[in-house]
Amino acid sequence: MLNLSSAGGGVKRGVVPAVCTSAVREALGRRRIHQGTPAVAGRGSDTGHIRELQPGDTGLTNLKLASSLFGISSPRVVIVSKRSATLLAKLSRETFFVALDALRSNKVRALLTMLGVVIGSACIVLVVTVALTGKKYIIGQIESVGSNLVWAEYARTGQQPRALSYELNLDDLQAVKVGIPQVAEVAATREIHMTVVIGGIEYPVTLVGVSQGFQAIRNLIVLRGRYFDADDMLSRSKVCLITKELADRVYPYENPIGKPIRISELSFTVIGVFKERVATFGLSEIQKESAIIPFSLMKYYTGDDIVRVLYASARTPESVPSVARQLELLLKSRHPAGALYDVSTLSGILDAARKISQALTMVLLFIAFIALLISGIGIMNIMLVTVTERTREIGIRKAIGARRSEILNQFLLEAFLISGTGAVGGILIGVSIPVLVQQLLPGNLRVPVSWLSVVVAFLVSSLTGIFFGFLPANRAARLQPTESLRYE
Repeated sequence: MLNLSSAGGGVKRGVVPAVCTSAVREALGRRRIHQGTPAVAGRGSDTGHIRELQPGDTGLTNLKLASSLFGISSPRVVIVSKRSATLLAKLSRETFFVALDALRSNKVRALLTMLGVVIGSACIVLVVTVALTGKKYIIGQIESVGSNLVWAEYARTGQQPRALSYELNLDDLQAVKVGIPQVAEVAATREIHMTVVIGGIEYPVTLVGVSQGFQAIRNLIVLRGRYFDADDMLSRSKVCLITKELADRVYPYENPIGKPIRISELSFTVIGVFKERVATFGLSEIQKESAIIPFSLMKYYTGDDIVRVLYASARTPESVPSVARQLELLLKSRHPAGALYDVSTLSGILDAARKISQALTMVLLFIAFIALLISGIGIMNIMLVTVTERTREIGIRKAIGARRSEILNQFLLEAFLISGTGAVGGILIGVSIPVLVQQLLPGNLRVPVSWLSVVVAFLVSSLTGIFFGFLPANRAARLQPTESLRYE
């Protein structure tokens, strides 16, 4: 209820224009507008003209608008509420319900607008999760092989002569062990590609000669039987260890230990079944179907002591770069000028893998932010359409006293509800997918979910909605009530 009194103390009866009352009734049918408690107002003996407005007093005063609508010169509007202490809290709650009702009345539109936010926020969570999982997996692989590992190979190029003096040999192995104090262990390998006949069918097999320290450096796991001892290495015993895959092919239903195996024209006795703890990123000479023999036996078969890969294990991870440099210098000093050797470390592979992972992460995050940008533009477009559709409603709310800030906050709240709800949906998807995929991964691989990425996804998605929702909200707040009420 309003008390409209003239400045001179006299009372003028104001008549609410028909366009206002009809528009108010129409708005009441579409939106929830807070209906306040009627008030009693007066000045001295002047009781004034008391008129009850529909949908009621919202507590949002606009003196100039009241003057233009009700035809009263210099009005003095006094609004007194019996529940004034709780009015502001009710208004904030009412703003939320009005925004929620606006979205409910256009469910399909709101859901389609949320779709981009869902995709963007889900991508952020998934990208960070994949990056963390990849990093954890790579570090785990390197730790399994040995982060202290350094290896060298003769760099065979078309411009270099294929002379034995350029090749690595067993003397180099001993020189590295003696000449570089930071080296804890050394090993050498050389492989030959051969075949094994099973059931009249030839299968490719890699025969690898290894020195005594190979098991310790490469962390080989002996599943059955034993590894080579010193006597096997010195006496050129015709024994071998085979991979689990080769054992399953040759002796699928038997224990292969002590059984003979013929590889091309060579015969061996199987003394063990082994597996690599982890393949060295495709650089391993050990293939799925391989057999390893003592290096002394390989030297006997080939007639020379050429080493294909020379392994060295540094005493500490910090000394790996120093060992790599010293190893390259030592090998060059022991061979003719112009000989080139590739010296590699797992830390170098780790750095390369990290760079690749970071590049992929940046690309995927860029895609996620593009999705959020597109969704933000969609929110802005939909909100602009909404403002146009609700122009009369905005005019009515201003006519009954709504301030510009309240209109602005309502439409910003609607934009936040769209983006925030979409962010929650995307986060749930982004967290659920790793949990489901976890069941399909190897038992030792865990998929960590970064809760920081969850918070970032929610904040970025929500702020995107608010940012792109500001233009429509500001346009709605700046609408003139008299023009809005005449809008058809």
